[in-house]
Amino acid sequence: MPHETKLYQDIPGSRWPIVYSSDYNITFIGLEKLHPFDSGKWGKIINFLRDEKVITDDAIVTAEEATEDDLLVVHTRRYLSKLKWSFVVASITEIPPLVLLPNFLVQRRVLRPLRTQTGGTIMAGKLAIERGWAINVGGGFHHCSSDKGGGFCAYADITLAIKFLFERVEGVSKATIIDLDAHQGNGHERDFMDDKRVYIMDIYNRHIYPGDALAKRAIKRKIELDWGTEDNEYLEKVETHVKGALNEATPDVIVYNAGTDILDGDPLGGLSISPQGIIKRDEIVFSIARSRSIPILMVTSGGYQKRTARIIADSIINLHNLGLISNSLSNEARI
Repeated sequence: MPHETKLYQDIPGSRWPIVYSSDYNITFIGLEKLHPFDSGKWGKIINFLRDEKVITDDAIVTAEEATEDDLLVVHTRRYLSKLKWSFVVASITEIPPLVLLPNFLVQRRVLRPLRTQTGGTIMAGKLAIERGWAINVGGGFHHCSSDKGGGFCAYADITLAIKFLFERVEGVSKATIIDLDAHQGNGHERDFMDDKRVYIMDIYNRHIYPGDALAKRAIKRKIELDWGTEDNEYLEKVETHVKGALNEATPDVIVYNAGTDILDGDPLGGLSISPQGIIKRDEIVFSIARSRSIPILMVTSGGYQKRTARIIADSIINLHNLGLISNSLSNEARI
């Protein structure tokens, strides 16, 4: 029997399947400024949506922190125990000064936000099945596997969301991961290496981190990009291969890793996609998923420029304006 969890609670129909918590954001005596990742971007996305009168606080789903029992659905006890050492967390998050901090502070100020985002992804998985779509404003830690973290990813939220669905939701037995972050998603690839229930499509810059050759064996549809790939080539490949992936295997759910580190000028992504290109990319993926009536869960993943929060917000607004996301269970909420 699955363990008891707070992450699969029933959500009122008046709330949109958009998951967020103010606990997502990492702020601690300026240490967050030592990594190129904007560790407050999740709150900025919500603020932009509020400012545009797109959402209100009582219309979103508040994420719950994943407990140890939740995490043990995928992670080994040995790996979770390693996170009790500050130097391990410093290595995973690529913030060296964390080595100097007592672990209780690292747990509270760094890992708790990541556990809450992980809980948000798991919650959004259930909502996607119920509502046809869901967006976790955080998550997308695709470099973390069951026994190893890296690349700012300490918990394997994508793997966890899928495993929770397989264990707890009747009729969900196949999943497709569409990973469009600029980096290879080696964490979930390692986790699902020999699992025929999970189809993985990954479009990434071939020249950058992590270059995980073993993990690449799990990718069913691999599209490797070169430095500076621009909108036209990129969007054509996205549309062609998303359709191709869903033609090859019809899943019960899509997990869409929508990284914005493909943006032109990103210091780590190395691609040259415009803000409009990112918005169009998300539109393409949602359009295809919705036209085939396949539930889709979107997570926001990487993005290392301050302007990515605005772009993500604009993309969500575009999806709404096009009718690709709506609250079909209630006419009371407005987005």
